[in-house]
Amino acid sequence: MTAISANTRILIKGYLEGFIQGLLDAYKGREIIKPNSAVEYLLRTSSKGQLKPFQAALIPPEIIRINEFERGLSTKLGNSLEECARLIALEHYQDARRSYDIKAEVSLAAFAEAERQKEYYESAVNRGQAKPSLEEMITAVLNCRRSDDLELKTVRADLYILTNDGTEFLFSIKSPKPNKGQCLEVTQRLLRFHLLRGAKRPQLQAYYAMPYNPYGIRKTDYKHSLALKYTPFQEAVVIGNEFWNIVGGTTAYEELLEIYLEVGRDKSKYMLDVLAFGF
Repeated sequence: MTAISANTRILIKGYLEGFIQGLLDAYKGREIIKPNSAVEYLLRTSSKGQLKPFQAALIPPEIIRINEFERGLSTKLGNSLEECARLIALEHYQDARRSYDIKAEVSLAAFAEAERQKEYYESAVNRGQAKPSLEEMITAVLNCRRSDDLELKTVRADLYILTNDGTEFLFSIKSPKPNKGQCLEVTQRLLRFHLLRGAKRPQLQAYYAMPYNPYGIRKTDYKHSLALKYTPFQEAVVIGNEFWNIVGGTTAYEELLEIYLEVGRDKSKYMLDVLAFGF
């Protein structure tokens, strides 16, 4: 049995084709003027600080445009992966949504405790001390709840899944190579997910999701030191196949990548024509 049905495959492929077309439309009209001379280029100004005299001197404008397109695609790739995850999850679960806002009246003391737990976690790492587990931090936050300091708060999850047995999954989907601040911010966000729902695991499953592993297929292959240090990695992070297995089953990752490959093959000549030759 496949993880992605024929109908969902059509939806995903159509979405990705539109995703690529939108990026092409944004970049195809960008005029990149080759320098006529060193004097001419050095007289140029850029309000956005985009002058690169040595790069512009060596590289044809068409290659620069393709490079800019690739960087733009990399920046927006997470949006496509979120939508694909939503479409796949809808096949297998009661509900799946993107940009899901969790709203609840919660204790301000407990809300602030999530910030303190993040700071305590960072301090433990920096001092070389034993780090608290995610479960310990969730418990500390929930134990700080009071009934006389309630305020409406909202925290957004990138992806929400409601399973058929009523379990909720909340994902913060981010880069597999985050900086230190992103690691700590996501850890705090996971704590606040649990606070606003007033639930621990397994009733609520909140994760930092990395849609792919840049180091290999296994979680043990992962080597990015900041994520390993500044997140409770084993508990809080689902990466690559681990994430897609939750979303759609054991073959979901492979099947989705095949769809991306198909769209890439179908669109490759068109992308080159648009970006390099101006067709």
